[in-house]
Amino acid sequence: MDKSKKQILTHAANEIRKGSLTAVYSANSGHPGGSLSIADILAYLFIEKMNIDENNPDNPGRDRFVLSKGHTAPALYAALAEKGFFPKEDLKTFRRGDSYLQGHPDMKGVPGVDMSTGSLGQGVSAACGMAKSAKIFGEDYQVYAILGDGELQEGQVWEAAMFAAHYNLDNLCLFIDFNGLQIDGDITKVMNPTPIDEKYKAFGFNVISIDGHNFDEIDDAVNQAEECKGKPTAIICRTIKGKGVSFMENKAEWHGSAPSKEQYEQAMTELGRLA
Repeated sequence: MDKSKKQILTHAANEIRKGSLTAVYSANSGHPGGSLSIADILAYLFIEKMNIDENNPDNPGRDRFVLSKGHTAPALYAALAEKGFFPKEDLKTFRRGDSYLQGHPDMKGVPGVDMSTGSLGQGVSAACGMAKSAKIFGEDYQVYAILGDGELQEGQVWEAAMFAAHYNLDNLCLFIDFNGLQIDGDITKVMNPTPIDEKYKAFGFNVISIDGHNFDEIDDAVNQAEECKGKPTAIICRTIKGKGVSFMENKAEWHGSAPSKEQYEQAMTELGRLA
């Protein structure tokens, strides 16, 4: 990936992080840690990769995206706003009773959202259905989904994996946000889902492991996914929960906590330095 493209994506990811924090701070509730860890993946998909049109969000030929870990909706909303689906100012209405930007993605109310999610484990099944539909009707769109590593503790995730491999859904690409932490702490101590890569391989996936904050590696992995025929792809993304904000990084307590005014200002200052 050339330098200018990486600069654009780095800026977009930073804006997604700032937008995520603004949403959570404005609502005084939400999930900042996991929103920050997926910002680079979202920037790559929405700004660089996916065939989507902010002026025609329901185009039937568009690529699809499912945020299976729906509690990190602030990051998805910030990505959609960065792409131009709706004004960034609306992020400040997050979780307000009169807002269309609620705590989990709503496909009926938010332009650019392809699937309503929130109950962990179910989003990836919907993504499989979208990919299977494309196969049935001869469509060439791609389906991308992001799952949390703690979400892998849900049995439905593995039913979906079995389905995707059985039907050779090579138009399906999963990103696993492997930041190692969930609301109750270290994922390996709560209910250990590792080794994630070997499990997906056993289920018949093409598996790629990358640094989820490195755009070159993200780009290479997605290109490999497109070249792999007959198998779905799982990209295991090593990430940092709370990425970009010093006092949030690798801290499980920031899974579902809103920053105070002072913390928000410090976070925005730190992210401003990265702009």
